[in-house]
Amino acid sequence: MKIMALDVGNKRIGVATCDRLEIAATPHSVIKAGKNAVNEVLKIIEQDGVEAIVIGLPTSFDGVERESCARARFFKNELAAKTQLEIEFYDERLTSKIAEASLIEGGMRREERKAHIDAVAASVILQGYLDNRRQKGISPTK
Repeated sequence: MKIMALDVGNKRIGVATCDRLEIAATPHSVIKAGKNAVNEVLKIIEQDGVEAIVIGLPTSFDGVERESCARARFFKNELAAKTQLEIEFYDERLTSKIAEASLIEGGMRREERKAHIDAVAASVILQGYLDNRRQKGISPTK
């Protein structure tokens, strides 16, 4: 199944997708957050044949949902009003830190990292989601 992950931030939304066999998540793009963001996501869904959506839910370590969680939930509701696709949340704690470390290790300069970090964070979210599905024995066709 073709799955899209979204890392919803204040200014940007990172997008990642996976292959139909659900083996690997790949950074796709970064969308500017704001009133046109849902329509931009819908365009990607159509162009890439996305069949399900995962949105990172940035719960704090103590389990409390703060403003960033409210933003993710609001975006989910806006998107759900315009698509019939299944939309799930997935814990995204530390994904931005992991994404940044990955980009640093790859030798990317600070100025370049800002343009890519959100899409890489979305791919970290999606890869975790895919790995979790495999551990639960959920096949790519379900």
